[in-house]
Amino acid sequence: MLVADPSAKISPLADIDQSTRGTRILVGPGSQIDSFVRVKCAGGTADVVIGKGCYINSGTVIYTGNGLTMGNDVLVAANCTFAPVNHACRERGRTIIEQRFLPGKGGIVVGDDVWIGAGCVILDGARIPRGVVIGACSLVRGQLEEYGIYAGNPIKKIGERT
Repeated sequence: MLVADPSAKISPLADIDQSTRGTRILVGPGSQIDSFVRVKCAGGTADVVIGKGCYINSGTVIYTGNGLTMGNDVLVAANCTFAPVNHACRERGRTIIEQRFLPGKGGIVVGDDVWIGAGCVILDGARIPRGVVIGACSLVRGQLEEYGIYAGNPIKKIGERT
């Protein structure tokens, strides 16, 4: 179920699933979801919560899975993927689709005042605290440090906001 603050702007060209299992997509005041953003209710039943003043740019895909919590004033550049899900794949005798999903790693948590560059992939269990900047095409998993500047795959801290 999509619940957006009246001041939020969601492009009519955004594609937001209606959950069949009760997942909520909550969009805070003044946030904007651009054209061709896709929110896919798959891989779990957790909510997607987008804070106030966030901007989700074109081509971004968000899977609901184990959940995404995004703070305030977060900027997400084009073509990012938020994937708080993990497919099971160990058993050779069963197809991957038959094995479904692994237990979650706590979803994705993004703090306030974060900038995520174009083409980034954010995985289940990622913790991106306040003030972080992530360079384009980075793969993010695990815990980052406040106000750090990160880039790459594997991601490395390359600086700090002063």
